[in-house]
Amino acid sequence: MSPEIVYELVRRIERKDLSTAAHTWRVVLYTRALLEHFGITNDELRIATHAAALHDVGKLDIPDRILQKPGSLTDEEFEIIKLHTVSGYARMIHMDVSEEPILDLIRYHHERWDGKGYPYGISGDSIPIAPRMFAVIDSFDAMTSVRPYRSELGERAADNALVEIQSGSGTRYWPQAVDAFADLYRTGSLDFILHYFNDEVHVPEFQIARDEEFEHIRKDFGDRSVSSFPS
Repeated sequence: MSPEIVYELVRRIERKDLSTAAHTWRVVLYTRALLEHFGITNDELRIATHAAALHDVGKLDIPDRILQKPGSLTDEEFEIIKLHTVSGYARMIHMDVSEEPILDLIRYHHERWDGKGYPYGISGDSIPIAPRMFAVIDSFDAMTSVRPYRSELGERAADNALVEIQSGSGTRYWPQAVDAFADLYRTGSLDFILHYFNDEVHVPEFQIARDEEFEHIRKDFGDRSVSSFPS
């Protein structure tokens, strides 16, 4: 899948879902950090980068009145939202996307380790590895991002999110992914993402970069001296 197509789809997702470039950067950078922790590099890492950026591509098919609704969703509306996983997969198939990590992550990223997720209710090792990992990332990012019902950001929000993620280890989440993400967080490997790609700072539009450019981003931001998280 070409970077140009990924870029255009990401722009459309962000406009449709009222999300931000910061969100896209975060989930991509978290994904790369976690996969590198497991020793995944080169082409597999590049494809996973595309997959993370496009995980919610199915929301392009969800009506604006539901996707952008400011209040709580009805049960019926939530069932429609849940269709974004299968509609995103169908869109990729229609576009002749063949990379399995992209197809798997889009299709299965809301499945749970205990089988209580959606859309298929599969569990454990039946869930491909990429969406097993991404479930942790997507939840952590949601819990540390600005939402209408939550304004807390920064170190406290991140600490609380990690506790919540760990409480779901073995039920909602794959234990190995939880342990690896917690290790990255505790060793400071994710600090540059939390500091410089949060919802309170300006970030450039997301662009698919070469591996060496992502490495430059990590070194550039990671080497900066930071005294505290934004509050």
